[in-house]
Amino acid sequence: MVGYYQNIDQIKAVVNGFELCTTGKDDFPHRSHLTVAVYYLLASNEAEATDKIRSGLIRFLDHHGVGRAKFHETLTVFWMKAISALVRRLDSELKLHEVTNTVIESLGNSRLVFDYYSEELLWSDEARKNWVFPNLKHLGSETTQLASSQINISN
Repeated sequence: MVGYYQNIDQIKAVVNGFELCTTGKDDFPHRSHLTVAVYYLLASNEAEATDKIRSGLIRFLDHHGVGRAKFHETLTVFWMKAISALVRRLDSELKLHEVTNTVIESLGNSRLVFDYYSEELLWSDEARKNWVFPNLKHLGSETTQLASSQINISN
């Protein structure tokens, strides 16, 4: 496994940059989204973590003058569900940076969402504004199996 993070301080720096909006809008790639999502999921439950990342993303967009139209509810919920499914399958004794590295390694391809959604549905106004269920593949055990088949953690 690639070691994206070596310790919790590196992860907290990403989370703090996001929460305080000190990270530039172009310096917050998919990997950073995953990092913040893992941090929130491990600190609470899926619903609370989703609410927290949703409000954080909207604040981040507002702060950087990007506009709320860029926010995408279905993408946000999809990734939180996919990350949550993977995290639930991991050894609860893993450290935060090990969990985060595993999530990035397994779900780091942002195009994974297109295994579940057609582009037409995903980019629709409805999907941007509201959670829309996938139309190509069920979001459930397949996501967990995909992610878990890519995990290789040695203790």
